[in-house]
Amino acid sequence: MAELEGLEFGKSDFVLLDEVTMEQFMENLKLRFEKGRIYTYIGEVVVSVNPYRQMDIYGKDAIDAYRGRELYENPPHLYAVSDAAYKAMKRRAKDTCIVISGESGAGKTEASKYIMQYIAAITNPSQRAEVESVKNVLLKSNCVLEAFGNAKTNRNDNSSRFGKYMDINFNFNGDPTGGHINNYLLEKVIIFDI
Repeated sequence: MAELEGLEFGKSDFVLLDEVTMEQFMENLKLRFEKGRIYTYIGEVVVSVNPYRQMDIYGKDAIDAYRGRELYENPPHLYAVSDAAYKAMKRRAKDTCIVISGESGAGKTEASKYIMQYIAAITNPSQRAEVESVKNVLLKSNCVLEAFGNAKTNRNDNSSRFGKYMDINFNFNGDPTGGHINNYLLEKVIIFDI
């Protein structure tokens, strides 16, 4: 259970807050961040705070700790959500989805890379090249899209104007067989004649 992490790190799941207010939410998020805990659950959803630095919470040891475990057996992590989605896909033989959302600079691309790293590590070794291929397309598409120009917003001078839909295809054994990425322009330009 994620509660075993210890109260010195705050509540690992926001549903465990004594009082659900914006102030309590932000205090808990800040405490966890200050203690090096960048992930916090809200039920089955994980909230992530971009640390803007490398952290030693990824890689083979972390993958082994989350592989095959239930969502709350370990502290909140992208790997836990990735494993839960992968297991649900295999158990139900139905598509699953992980939605990554946030402002520019929130770490969405990094989160995508860590999810793909986890999926590649837990699937058939002969199929890992397929996940790596999708990951490489994702990374390369960022540069191409940004060449078309980013936008100035109230919060960011270099905000991406593009959204991405990434799809990894799996066979009936749960091994990746390919994938694709669709990029979308998120803004519409409307010209008025006055």
